[in-house]
Amino acid sequence: MSTTKYIFVTGGVTSSLGKGIIAASLAKLLQARGYRVTIQKLDPYINIDPGTLNPYEHGECYVTNDGAETDLDLGHYERFLNVPTSQANNVTTGRIYQSVIDKERRGEFLGKTVQVIPHITNEIKERIQILGKSGDYDIVITEIGGTVGDIESLPYIESVRQMKWELGEHNSLVIHLTLIPYLAAAKELKTKPTQHSVKTLMESGIQADVLVCRTEHQLSDELKLKLALFCNVEKEAVIQSIDASTIYDVPNMMLDEGLDVITLKKLDLPIAEAPKLESWNGFLKRLKNPKATVHIGLIGKYVELQDSYKSILESFIHGGAMNEVKVEVKPIQSEYLNNANVAEELKGLNGIIVAPGFGKRGVEGKIEAVRYARENGLPFLGICLGMQMAVVEYARNILGLEGANSTEMDENTPHPVISLMAEQKNITNKGGTMRLGAWKCDIQESSIVSGIYSEKTIEERHRHRYEYNDHYRDALEKAGMKATGINPDTGLVEIVEIPEHPWFVGVQYHPEYRSTVESPHPLFVGFVKAAYEHSIK
Repeated sequence: MSTTKYIFVTGGVTSSLGKGIIAASLAKLLQARGYRVTIQKLDPYINIDPGTLNPYEHGECYVTNDGAETDLDLGHYERFLNVPTSQANNVTTGRIYQSVIDKERRGEFLGKTVQVIPHITNEIKERIQILGKSGDYDIVITEIGGTVGDIESLPYIESVRQMKWELGEHNSLVIHLTLIPYLAAAKELKTKPTQHSVKTLMESGIQADVLVCRTEHQLSDELKLKLALFCNVEKEAVIQSIDASTIYDVPNMMLDEGLDVITLKKLDLPIAEAPKLESWNGFLKRLKNPKATVHIGLIGKYVELQDSYKSILESFIHGGAMNEVKVEVKPIQSEYLNNANVAEELKGLNGIIVAPGFGKRGVEGKIEAVRYARENGLPFLGICLGMQMAVVEYARNILGLEGANSTEMDENTPHPVISLMAEQKNITNKGGTMRLGAWKCDIQESSIVSGIYSEKTIEERHRHRYEYNDHYRDALEKAGMKATGINPDTGLVEIVEIPEHPWFVGVQYHPEYRSTVESPHPLFVGFVKAAYEHSIK
């Protein structure tokens, strides 16, 4: 008898229905009822991880404390649950196959023919159960990427089928997220796509236990009954998921629909106490009743796809709610920003954030944005590459170091104020070779960040190869750009500030990865506050 219960979330009809948000919302409700819950994502692509994927292709790459480069859905999991994830929370087909092939090369299969069944499916089941066997969780929710019927997802679906049989009754549950499209010409909702999706799932040997139906219009009792009858589920197991004004409404919507109750019933778990959502609803109240609006420019080169900066945008929601202001983010494509148009493009803003990124495209536009913010007293936050470009801008325009740059952009720069980390110089393999995961940082007293963090030593997550070049530190500090955060083990500079500026902070790490609903990141809270103060001048 398994002590950990397993919930599998599959998707049908179309992609992008929000499996991650439904999984995170259900997890939040179960957590609020006192259960220890975690969520993992199984991704059917053959990449080892999203670390080398273009953000236009896959959205942002999210980084965990232990240095795993993962799917952006893990960001949703952490933001909703306020619990860190790890390498075990994200599995890709590439990682599965690599592990199986490595085992075969080591002779672990004793010369047997290696096949999808049982070798690949056994590896998948093993990965699913790592979190459950740790003893840290009562319930593990596993989101299966892709859409039912995809060739890529078949080994995962087969693994779920086997696990349901192996775990026995009441120890696992399949939630199928599907779409009920509305045909405007006929003025009616259609159930047929969902029926076909459930049928496709059944052809793989899996009967959905709960249907969560994405819809733009209310589902009538009659329609729910029809879905229940033709999809072979109980009527109370047909859950409506109507479009929401914010993803943070979804846990309350799922509570109203009874998703947590039907889940606990089917898993034969106690439904004693009502969910404790006071803190969550307090956040929602502040979010929906702002007392002012601030306008912040997001300077980046992937701004056409919002998911490229998902964690940053969500951090502004958290930081805005904490300050009781609405943050209007204006995406600005750095590739087209220059000295001639920067004033016009940044006009009316109360602050700018220069986003992370890789490669030389758009960096000169970022440098122009930094210069404008520095010269005009505009609150500025630079993250990773954004911090590095702030250093480059200062070296060029204040120190007068012509051609100063990062060696990432110009290998032959006469003034490499940002340069490759020593241990990176002979690496050609791009996957997982950066400074990744949580690293410590000692904060200088009487700095902007010391007031923001209220701690002498912090831990933040990193994802980069290039670093602030310490050879230029004395000159930069004498000119007014102070290094106010230092890694105690390596001596690397993590934070720079300009004390004479109203609010100018650059950080080498990614604070957005640690911002959650219940623990908004202090750096974003402080930046939004500075932007608000700028707006009322």
